Amino acid sequence: MDKIPEKMTAIAIVEPGGPLVLKPERRDVPKPGNGEILIRVRAAGVNRPDVAQRKGTYPPPPGASDLPGLEAAGEVVAVGSGAKRWRSGTPSPR
Repeated sequence: MDKIPEKMTAIAIVEPGGPLVLKPERRDVPKPGNGEILIRVRAAGVNRPDVAQRKGTYPPPPGASDLPGLEAAGEVVAVGSGAKRWRSGTPSPR
């Protein structure tokens, strides 16, 4: 398994609007918290809440990521304490 990088490219919503408000930006790779896993994303989908968030009509819940991408698949690369179902190297949850 590859080393986890310090930075990642994320697609961010820079302001409410259409698809052109989505911009790639460099961010720190998050560390998984209690009961969380970190996934190296290989594929992501866009669903209705992502589109509503982009339009500015659906703010992320408190404490949730400001990034769209509720649907993603890849490989679990880190596991936070308390996460029991998944371990590094397994396919991500679907």
